Amino acid sequence: MKLSSTFTNVTTRQANIFTIMIMFFFSTIFVGLLTTEMYEDYEIALEQSYMVDGSLLSTEDILVQKHKKLKTLMIKTVLVVVTLSFILFALFLGLNNLFNKLLNRDTQTFLDFFEQAAHNDQVINPDSIFFKDFKIMVGYANKMVEKINEQKYALQDMNISLEDRVQKKTADLLRINKNLEEEKKFSQDLVKSHKEFLRYTVHETNTPLSVILTSIELYVMKHPKDRQLSKIEAAVKNIFNIYDDLSYLVKKDQIEYPKIVINFHDYLTSRIDFFSEVAGYSRVKFVYETESPDAHVYFNGTKLQRIVDNTITNAIKYTLPDETVYVKLVQVWAHLDFSMSSKSKIIKDTSRVFDEYYQEEKTSSGFGIGLRLIRTICDEEDVMISLSSSNEETIFKYRFKMMGE
Repeated sequence: MKLSSTFTNVTTRQANIFTIMIMFFFSTIFVGLLTTEMYEDYEIALEQSYMVDGSLLSTEDILVQKHKKLKTLMIKTVLVVVTLSFILFALFLGLNNLFNKLLNRDTQTFLDFFEQAAHNDQVINPDSIFFKDFKIMVGYANKMVEKINEQKYALQDMNISLEDRVQKKTADLLRINKNLEEEKKFSQDLVKSHKEFLRYTVHETNTPLSVILTSIELYVMKHPKDRQLSKIEAAVKNIFNIYDDLSYLVKKDQIEYPKIVINFHDYLTSRIDFFSEVAGYSRVKFVYETESPDAHVYFNGTKLQRIVDNTITNAIKYTLPDETVYVKLVQVWAHLDFSMSSKSKIIKDTSRVFDEYYQEEKTSSGFGIGLRLIRTICDEEDVMISLSSSNEETIFKYRFKMMGE
């Protein structure tokens, strides 16, 4: 467009000023022309008024002629003014229409650009814009599109990279999951084999242990018990305690353990008597005190034996030589407190001794399953456990609900 090449870098403000200047310029020309023509008409009218023969025309006739000339001049002036007004209006309307079309074209260019910006990467050609204001906006808009495109391409690259990483991680996870499934199956087979081995071992151990104990009892009935026989009996009873733990672990998920009424005092006395040989061999003695010989609990005998026997054997094992293990059974309102205390090495971490396989001294013998077994049973049967340890004594205390409470 020739107009576009002629008026380059025109702003909307400059277009308004240009329109005003054009109007002012043409108005000035028309006013000048009108003034000149009117002045000439007035001079002609004035000269003609002097040339009138006063003798032939009366004063009234002269006034009438002047009135007619002035009226004619007025009509001519009005027509010139009206004509000038229409010309100026048409000129202003034309310029306004031209600039409005250019403004609408630039605006439509931006509307089309923003409508298509989400679907393509095209930018606005600055040469297609007329007004300078919009050309500045074109620069900003094009920079915005370039920035958005850069970010879009960066996101696409990142998305492709993420997809590749996700696919790789998915493949790794599938491989790991497959390995875990294989390891899980292997572990299940291993646990199953372990349980079968324990079940077989427990079954096969019961008979020889019973034979050994029975043989010792028969031998003692006919012969005095000597030190070597006492050692054998103590060792067998320790093995019996381990056997009972293993037997319970093997069977606890397969059979139901019913509860019965148990006289706690009588039961505790029998278990202390059972381990008296073991305590004597370890140079430890028991002192048992109770004020509740008729107290009963409603409990399973096998589970109670695991609590009592493991507590006794741990006391025998860790009490210092030539010390006393104090066993107490005390009624506290609706509960029975069974406690066992002795002087032993201090337990540094009392919160972990009930953890499976935990041992404070790595050189200690055993597997660390006895106290864990106690904790499991106490949690199942709502038995409260408390443990304190100092240089003076270590105390294990269990609180049972009395029968009927």
